[in-house]
Amino acid sequence: MALLLKRFRACEMTFLPLFPPSIAKIHLSLLFLTTLFSFALFPPSDALTVETQALLQFKNQLKDPLNSMQNWKASESPCSFSGISCDPVSGEVTGISLKNQSLSGEISPSLSDLRSLQSLVLLSNSISGNFPLPLVNCSNLRFLDLSDNNLTGHLPDLSVLRNLQELDLSKNAFSGEFPSWISKLSALTSLGLAWNDFEEGEIPESLGNLKNLTLIYLASCNFRGEIPNAIFELKLLETLDFSCNKLTGNFPRAISNLSKLSKIELFQNNFTGEITPEFANLTLLHELDISKNQISGKLPAGIGNLTQLVVFQVYENYFSGEIPKGFGNLQHLESFSIYRNSFSGEFPANFGRFSPLDSIDISENKFSGEFPRFLCQNKKLRELLALDNSFSGEFPDAYAECKSLERLRINQNRLFGRISDGIWGLPNADMIDFSDNGFVGGISPDIGNSVVLTQLLLQNNKFSGELPLELGNLALLQKLSASNNSFYGKIPSQIGNLKQLSSLHLEENSLTGLIPSELSECMRLVELDLAENSLTGSIPKTLSLLSSLNSLNLSRNMISGLIPENLQTLKLSSIDFSENRLSGSVPSELLMMGGDRAFSGNPGLCINQKIGNQRNSAMGICSPGNAHKGTVEKELVLICIISSAAIIILAGLALLSYRSFKINDYYEEDDPEASLRKGVNWKLESFHHREFDAEEICNLEEEKLIGSGSTGKVYRLDLKKSRGIVAVKQVWKGNEVKVLTAEIDILGKIRHRNIVKLYACLTRGDLNFLVLEYMANGNLSEALRREIDGGRLDLDWARRYAIAVGAAKGIAYLHHDCSPAIIHRDIKSTNILLDEDYEAKIADFGIAKIASGGLESSCFAGTHGYIAPELAYSLKVTEKIDVYSFGVVLLELVTGRSPVEPGYGEGKDLVYWVSTHLDGRKDVVEVLDRRLSGPAREDMIKVLKVAVLCTTKLPSLRPSMREVVKMLLDAEPYIITAGEKTSGKY
Repeated sequence: MALLLKRFRACEMTFLPLFPPSIAKIHLSLLFLTTLFSFALFPPSDALTVETQALLQFKNQLKDPLNSMQNWKASESPCSFSGISCDPVSGEVTGISLKNQSLSGEISPSLSDLRSLQSLVLLSNSISGNFPLPLVNCSNLRFLDLSDNNLTGHLPDLSVLRNLQELDLSKNAFSGEFPSWISKLSALTSLGLAWNDFEEGEIPESLGNLKNLTLIYLASCNFRGEIPNAIFELKLLETLDFSCNKLTGNFPRAISNLSKLSKIELFQNNFTGEITPEFANLTLLHELDISKNQISGKLPAGIGNLTQLVVFQVYENYFSGEIPKGFGNLQHLESFSIYRNSFSGEFPANFGRFSPLDSIDISENKFSGEFPRFLCQNKKLRELLALDNSFSGEFPDAYAECKSLERLRINQNRLFGRISDGIWGLPNADMIDFSDNGFVGGISPDIGNSVVLTQLLLQNNKFSGELPLELGNLALLQKLSASNNSFYGKIPSQIGNLKQLSSLHLEENSLTGLIPSELSECMRLVELDLAENSLTGSIPKTLSLLSSLNSLNLSRNMISGLIPENLQTLKLSSIDFSENRLSGSVPSELLMMGGDRAFSGNPGLCINQKIGNQRNSAMGICSPGNAHKGTVEKELVLICIISSAAIIILAGLALLSYRSFKINDYYEEDDPEASLRKGVNWKLESFHHREFDAEEICNLEEEKLIGSGSTGKVYRLDLKKSRGIVAVKQVWKGNEVKVLTAEIDILGKIRHRNIVKLYACLTRGDLNFLVLEYMANGNLSEALRREIDGGRLDLDWARRYAIAVGAAKGIAYLHHDCSPAIIHRDIKSTNILLDEDYEAKIADFGIAKIASGGLESSCFAGTHGYIAPELAYSLKVTEKIDVYSFGVVLLELVTGRSPVEPGYGEGKDLVYWVSTHLDGRKDVVEVLDRRLSGPAREDMIKVLKVAVLCTTKLPSLRPSMREVVKMLLDAEPYIITAGEKTSGKY
């Protein structure tokens, strides 16, 4: 009707001049009625019908899990479609806005039929395919935002879109050269092509032709070289973002010419030189981030007078000198981050006094003097990070009123005195770290008010007093470290209330009394260290209930009695009971785990006869009773005499054969095979208390080959003298030695029951062998497809669930309990190995990385189907890439499918396939592995939900691995099947 009225008005302007007014009105009335009648009888195939068809075709090519286009129907006007805007007069479609709707699929070329389209906004979806070339026919397009999708290929020439004002194609996977045609879009005011995979090159100087630009967002476009001077002639620029590139040269002096700049993002480049005083001319500056460069010198004093500053970030540079005192007068500053520089002197006394400070990180500098007392003056501070400086004096009591604090880290300073009661009881604190200072006094009972606390770190101070019972109120506490202090009294039994506790370190104090049996209620405990105290009594048998325990240290106490046999079920990676008063026999499995040193200094301990015959131990053989004491002593004297005689004889033989030995060495010097057979000149590095023979390890038989990959071959080896079975990995020559080194560096240090053990490393020349824990049931990928007993699946749901929990715990240990954190970078089902009890263990650390600060990978790593989507446009490595990969593993466990299959479609993977089946409950059931029994369905759906969270496209929305473990434990199956009962996990 609107179109009809528009056409009628056009006729009215034509008829009125030709006839007298009265006649003209009659003619017009008849004309209108006739036209209306003809429209009713013969509906035209006009633009509205074409636009409806175009939009429906657009809808049909997209998956819409949130039903955001549910009301797009042929019977409705397109102007009533959700996300569609129209011209109020003509009724033609002028805008499409469907941002953040989880849409997937490809953009239909039918949109080119929307000739009046002015705005197309599809940001933050999962749309794939190439850029829809027919869009260039939408000549009226002014706003085009397809950012944060999965678009690929080369960008076509869009220079014909002369009316385009805002263009944002950031965060996709476009490739090829950076588009030179951009400089022809003279009407452009906002340009965003950040985080794409363009070829390395320089910033086009022709961008200086875009005189109307107010925003440049070209982060991570693979630019090198210097910023062209033409950029600094864009006088209207308000936002300049060239972050995460490879730009070089001195920090540009000419940037001060851009007087309207409010936001500068140049972080993570290679700028050098100093910031010149002219920079202080940018009086409208709100946000500055030039972190992670190589800029040096002092901050110009005038920077402290930039009164509009809200964000100031210059961390990880080489700045020195004092912070300009003007910062203390700023009234809008919210975020201040300068860590990892060489700033020194006293911190501005008034800093934060007049500003709504939200976060401050001044860690890893050289500040001295008193600690600033006004950082939380406006009661909005959430993060206070000032670790690793030289602040001295007492920590100001004023912070007791800073109820907004979530993270408080003032460790590694020279602070002393008592901590105010209110500071112990900060109600919103997630982390409190007072470690490595000189604090005295006790932990206030107010600690019970810090109910959301997850980490309390107090080690290496002079704290004293008894541990308060109120520690038991911290239901979310995961890590409590109070080692190397002067705490005394009993360990409160209330610690058993801490169901989330994974790490408890109370070593090197003066604690007395018994080890509380209630510790066994901390079911998620991974590390327990009570060494070097004055604890008495016996080792509680209930510690065997700590199924997640990995490391147990009770050394240097006064603990007596027998070692509980049931501790052998824990499969500990690290154990130390030395220097106590323990007696009786050492359980054989514990002896294998810890070796003799773990039990030394306990005169009453002995080893069983059978074990004693197979090993050279400093401990005596257990005798039936004290009646045999004299006989044992005589036998020991006789053994000493015989041993002495044997040594003398052997020394003589060695002297006689020395000359012959040297001659044989000379002739075999050029014979690697002979040298290999002899097992000489090997460098053996051992990481566990196990004995290995180099000759035995290196003589591998091809029939014992159990695996082969890009880094080497893996063999099964049955050790002689009943010393068990190990896996031996022979690493290829050449660059793979780097992989070997990485694996040794990481596996040699970490200890966890869900991380495969590295026993030893043997190297000589180009020959490299790793001796690893043997995993009898292979890898998870094989097991998921393995059938036993006439077609029955090897892995029922109970086993799959237990594998998921075990693997999650292993990765969580790497992320949260290793310091610094370890990022695996290649989590996949073939790198999750299964032992004889089907317990999962993470393996293959050849490309793992230590997470220290913002980690940038120099190479692309991972396996197709498991790679997090952000690695398509960024090489920044975070723990969230492991979370994504583990989410894919969870999908494998739930669906029984492989990460990549032809049936998913070209370039598609398991994550995509699952996302297309989540529109309703019926579709969800179709995702589940049909080979599993029906009763497990509800439990499988719970794990599926965790998998979907882990594979969320945006890293910030993925849970941490600690949260993943919690969610999986909450999803524990309710039904115990026969398979579960026999699996030994329940």
